[in-house]
Amino acid sequence: MTAETASSNGAQTGQRGYVYRACLVATLGGLLFGYDTAVISGGIGFLKQYFSLNEWQEGWAASSALLGCVVGVGLAGLMSDRFGRRMALIAAAFCFLVSALGTALPRTLTEFVVYRALGGVGVGIASMVSPMYIAEVSPAALRGRLVSVNQIAIATGMLVVYFVNYFIVRGKPEAWNVTLGWRWMFGSEAIPCVIFLLLLLAVPESPRWLAAKGRHEQALAILRRIGGTPQARKELEEIEAALAEEPVSLRQLLHPGLMKIVGIGVVLAILQQVTGINVILYYAPKIFASLGAAADAAMLNTIVIGGSMVVFTVVAIGCVDRWGRRPLLLLASAGMAGSLFMFSGVAYLQKTGPWALLLILVYIASFSIAMGPVVWVVLAEIFPNRVRGRALSVATFFLWIANYVVSQTFPVLNDHPYLVSRFHHAFPFWVYGSLSVIAFVFIWRWIPETKGRTLEEIEQYWKGQK
Repeated sequence: MTAETASSNGAQTGQRGYVYRACLVATLGGLLFGYDTAVISGGIGFLKQYFSLNEWQEGWAASSALLGCVVGVGLAGLMSDRFGRRMALIAAAFCFLVSALGTALPRTLTEFVVYRALGGVGVGIASMVSPMYIAEVSPAALRGRLVSVNQIAIATGMLVVYFVNYFIVRGKPEAWNVTLGWRWMFGSEAIPCVIFLLLLLAVPESPRWLAAKGRHEQALAILRRIGGTPQARKELEEIEAALAEEPVSLRQLLHPGLMKIVGIGVVLAILQQVTGINVILYYAPKIFASLGAAADAAMLNTIVIGGSMVVFTVVAIGCVDRWGRRPLLLLASAGMAGSLFMFSGVAYLQKTGPWALLLILVYIASFSIAMGPVVWVVLAEIFPNRVRGRALSVATFFLWIANYVVSQTFPVLNDHPYLVSRFHHAFPFWVYGSLSVIAFVFIWRWIPETKGRTLEEIEQYWKGQK
């Protein structure tokens, strides 16, 4: 090996290390996304007893965060385009921190809902800005893998809080859990929030955002750290060429040239949610209990689900830049449809035990290998540079609306006396399975392959589709 080659390899290692560090910090937004959304699964039962909630109030306590997510997404596009991706993530971290402390110490249900919704604002911002930031600081060869890491962080956040919830309640009397246990669950989120805030102070701003604001020297300096000096100048020229076109407003997203791209992103985001993933993640203990599982077994099943989600999301990272986005999405939607239809059969026959858990794990594996991480990769890639923030905001807005609708309607679909008497808790899973079939058809028809393309090359692809 020559000295020149060794120097080049060392520089490349340094560049990758720089990218990895920046992306790792951004993925803490994903970890808090998962932590904040899943903490409710362990605490809602005790919260219901403490405040003597009826079914509607219980649903409102659980789903209020999702309305906060909608608000957060609405703010995220404007914040990330005006103040930068990094500052938007700092705002999300503050929302998470205040929410963690507020939901741990509420005096009334109203106070709990307000702070829970504020945490939802943080989730909405992080759900959009974390993958956007990672996509914009990553080289094309690594982008799919690194954006997928954000989904691992989301799954890891869920798994961590499942364990936290389990160890908080384990061995404690019911009265303690009703009075204090759920407070410790919600308050525990403050620790990763503080870590996230401190680390954000040390990461760079997105070079594409800097270029959009005319700060070309700063953008070039960061691009050199990301891809090396020869590549940096070329990439900056591509970014400037893409940004040279007139910026668009939200209303202009409805113009024919952009409406098709935005519409594809919106439908894909909605399909990610209406296929039922958050029903499993939010209501897993209730689902297993409705099939006759004991409370302890239901909680342990939830931990198994969280663990499998992490494992198969890791598998997705190794596949997304090797197999491509489309094949993984098609495989995932087919696997989700099949497992949901079979699970609905198990529910209809009122079978408990290993079959129910096994089919849920097949569903989780299918979602985690593509429909979770790869959808975020595609959403972070397909929109043109000059509208990426606002277009991704619109898509993520509809994603959270869909999440809210699914989460709010599941108790009715699962527990309505007529549906229970006729379908034995199987009805909602038939619905989600049918929607997974629709997702397969939509992906087959409308989602392009973006593997190995720069963001500017993807933008040129859409121009060729007009």
